[in-house]
Amino acid sequence: MTQRERMEAGLVYDPRNEELREEQQMRLEKMYDFNATRPSEDEKRRKLMKEMLGSVGNGCYIEPPFRANWGGKNLFFGNHVYANFNLTCVDDAAIYVGDNTMFAPNVVITTTNHTIIPELREKQYQYVRPVHIGKNVWIGSGAVILPGVTIGDNTVIGAGSIVTKDIPANVVAVGNPCRVLREIGEKDREFFYKNERIDWENLR
Repeated sequence: MTQRERMEAGLVYDPRNEELREEQQMRLEKMYDFNATRPSEDEKRRKLMKEMLGSVGNGCYIEPPFRANWGGKNLFFGNHVYANFNLTCVDDAAIYVGDNTMFAPNVVITTTNHTIIPELREKQYQYVRPVHIGKNVWIGSGAVILPGVTIGDNTVIGAGSIVTKDIPANVVAVGNPCRVLREIGEKDREFFYKNERIDWENLR
């Protein structure tokens, strides 16, 4: 098997392979162009996102700087995904993001891991597992999402959380390691912050 085939099969592989590094370099150049855009160059950013990402739906926005070690090649956005400053994606494997999901600043999503045994680590061998993030998810500032994790629809991940295992849909989850705090319920429809009520009658 080639190193690319080993990578795609989820086996331990050598990321220093020349074929992989050549493609990676090309994609990093495109990401550099994206991060060098001016705030007024929305159309240029949209065009570059379509070239960079594995797929991108309608109404998506990434606030530079954006970091991805494959330049977003393995990042798949649904519609109306929003990423604030410093989204970092270690995208050696696929990262799937559902519609209307939001990333606060400084979120890290990684699909890549290294072996515990030092003999392989010193040769820089690694392996990958995909990440799945559902629809209408909100990932808080500074959260870290580790390889192989799935986060269900409508869930909120608290700021600074380290997500090491799957998190179900319709919950608030926080902490290190990230755990379910509570389900999202009727109280959340009434209050948006502590005891401050949502004025539904004035919202469109």
